[in-house]
Amino acid sequence: MADDLRHLAAAVSGIRPRARRVMLGICGAPGAGKTTVAGALVGELGCRAANVPMDGFHLADQALDALGIRDRKGAPETFDLHGYARLLRVLAERPDHTVYAPAFERDIEQPIAGAIAVEPSVDIVVTEGNYLLLDGWESLREVLDEVWFVSEDDALRRERLTARHIRFGKSQDAAREWVDRVDEPNARCVQAAAHRADRVIAL
Repeated sequence: MADDLRHLAAAVSGIRPRARRVMLGICGAPGAGKTTVAGALVGELGCRAANVPMDGFHLADQALDALGIRDRKGAPETFDLHGYARLLRVLAERPDHTVYAPAFERDIEQPIAGAIAVEPSVDIVVTEGNYLLLDGWESLREVLDEVWFVSEDDALRRERLTARHIRFGKSQDAAREWVDRVDEPNARCVQAAAHRADRVIAL
């Protein structure tokens, strides 16, 4: 993995930014490993890079309840797309002050405002999420210099998702039901857009 990371880090360094910062998206289906790849890549790049995940733009449960869509939390319509796109545009322009981004706290399954500090010294912003290449999400693609797609064996990906849901409080039956009803339809729409990626990373 170390050699692969060095190769990917070198590829990031070769990206020509449209604005003042390199903006790299890491995309993939639920459970594909994009969070792991993004974290490892930022670790390899060091202090010149920051990770700003899409998960911070989950709508809070209160908003999901008001919209009547909490039962499909994680689907495209359960994120604040416009807020996410606005933040990425600000980050791309590299303002001369710290920008604070939200994160997602899995222990409580809620977004947390102001949890990630992106300092003016950061040269590269890596953002990872399921839907970066989706139809209707072009406002993200317009600000990202490249989007890389993480691909994983479907059986292993489903197993990883089920284990994650159990780890954060669902019973085994409830976890499997959620994967079948919510995660897998999302995965299919994400995988259908994989051909738009600039690079595919096979795990």
